[in-house]
Amino acid sequence: MTPLFDEISRVVTESEGELIDFRRDLHQHPELGRAEVRTTRLLAERLESEGIAVHRLQGTGLVADVGAPEPVVRIGLRADLDALPIREQTDLEFASRTDGVSHACGHDVHTTALLGAALALKAVEERLRDHGVAARLVFQPAEELMPGGAEDVVAQDGLVGVDRIFALHCDPSLDVGHVGLRVGPITAAADHIDVTLTGRGGHTSRPHLTQDLTYALSKVVTDVPAALSRRIDPRAAAALVWGSIHSGGAHNVIPATGRATGTLRMLDVETWAGVEKLLDEVVHAVVAPYGVAADVTITKGVPPVVNDAACIDAFTAAVVGAGATVAPTPQSLGGEDFAWYLTHVPGAMARLGTRRPGGPTYDLHRGDLVIDEGAIAVGAATLAGCVLAAAAHHLLARPGGGALATAE
Repeated sequence: MTPLFDEISRVVTESEGELIDFRRDLHQHPELGRAEVRTTRLLAERLESEGIAVHRLQGTGLVADVGAPEPVVRIGLRADLDALPIREQTDLEFASRTDGVSHACGHDVHTTALLGAALALKAVEERLRDHGVAARLVFQPAEELMPGGAEDVVAQDGLVGVDRIFALHCDPSLDVGHVGLRVGPITAAADHIDVTLTGRGGHTSRPHLTQDLTYALSKVVTDVPAALSRRIDPRAAAALVWGSIHSGGAHNVIPATGRATGTLRMLDVETWAGVEKLLDEVVHAVVAPYGVAADVTITKGVPPVVNDAACIDAFTAAVVGAGATVAPTPQSLGGEDFAWYLTHVPGAMARLGTRRPGGPTYDLHRGDLVIDEGAIAVGAATLAGCVLAAAAHHLLARPGGGALATAE
């Protein structure tokens, strides 16, 4: 595979300036989930200009195919397109021009890296066809939403015929040039939690004549996570964290409604599957003494991303082929809807280092996130390399297979 890896690296290197410009354009014009209209259009135009077949998804997002039209093996690569409702707080000359929206999770880098992989794979398309290999490029909308865009892609047959699938996610705690790999779970299950309380409001001078909803809501916020910690196996590492709390609008009025929303995350998929009934039970038990009514809504988000061992072997070969360094990475409590693809086909997600060596460590989902743009070329070469390495592994497992691995 070395000559093909070398050719991919050459194409990525030659395209790096264009890719950086493309990423900066996306960064300046971020779009929220299921509204990535401009992003989808720019991608479609650039891919089609290379003669790459594009199929636009309903709404936003697209899939594209490179390689053999009737392949022996088809390898999927996925990137997510959407930005976050977070105001950018950097002084970059290409900072977001959309107030209150920014690429604070690095999806612009994911998207651009996959575009770079597409250009590189197109450059070696004839050799892919000779060996019956194809790549399915999935530019997915709405990763940040629950339910996310991965389910849209699956529902629109975006995974049909795909044998394995790979993705990268920015990691600002890793230096650029490093890619974090892990066999098994790498992310957590995550759900959206919405608790709404209703009761008889009134004047704060007469709480005994009301159902003190604000007090009851405060007990939900503090006592429900504590109770869950004693009802769920601690090995599941469940974490209920509130992101918003709203109750009332005047200092001397007990309101009639209140609401808390947050996320419930855990490492264990079996615990995640049965947690809905338990959470409802605990919330109602906590508010019962205060006489308020509770409505608990759990929007199932994502299971953990569980990396296939053979796919991590392919990732390792791709990272080395890209001239990057493999690094270990821990499982995190972050959720990723890439997990839904892995309920259909084997695959793996890796952490793409984006920190400038010696520079500050940023965090995702913050407006001050700054990424070393050298990560784009590393990501592009690694993703394209995953197609070669995974296809070679797949072909070697077939009787008389292995041509891609041996002939090249």
